[in-house]
Amino acid sequence: MTEPYPILQANLSFEEEIKKSRFITYLAHVEGKQQALEYLQSIKTLHRDAGHHCWAYIAASPHDCVNIGCSDDGEPKGCAGKPMLAILQGTHLGELMAVVVRYSGGIKLGTGGLVRAYSNGIQQLVKQMQTTEKRFYQQYQLHCDYAQMAAIEGMLADHSGRIVQVTYLQSVDAVIAVDLQFTKQFTEQLQALTQGAVSAKKIAIEVN
Repeated sequence: MTEPYPILQANLSFEEEIKKSRFITYLAHVEGKQQALEYLQSIKTLHRDAGHHCWAYIAASPHDCVNIGCSDDGEPKGCAGKPMLAILQGTHLGELMAVVVRYSGGIKLGTGGLVRAYSNGIQQLVKQMQTTEKRFYQQYQLHCDYAQMAAIEGMLADHSGRIVQVTYLQSVDAVIAVDLQFTKQFTEQLQALTQGAVSAKKIAIEVN
């Protein structure tokens, strides 16, 4: 997935007591499944005496149906993980994880009560979220003269691009980055502008 998508700017937490049970909700930015599992382990270590560590994550793009997961961690089936994941999906953010820690108070909450308890903390944090956009860029390497470089700089401004590295000698050697959404238009315009004299060689994908 290389389309831009929003991600959480800063991790958040929320705590409340419901019928003597203590619920602590964490909302975090995680990049990939491995980072999600590492974050979960850090919460388990922090709250090693808690009865449950229920979780849900969307580890990549919000449109990616593969890198998602959830767990009830011993609570009745469907009372924690799935409702938590549903709220995360409703935010349309990518790379997002929720962990809800429960210290049981000995009073049963019932199925509906558990769903509400595991959902409420996330709902409260969603109201506080600040986000930023994750974008993907194609890096190109090119060789051109000074006049061509001046024109290319104008094209970069039109296609959400920028110069990564440039060396000015008798001619110009440059590494540029172009928003992946506009690479086709950029390369076609480059060919037309320079009459095929300048070609852009793909070298890497950049995330910003």
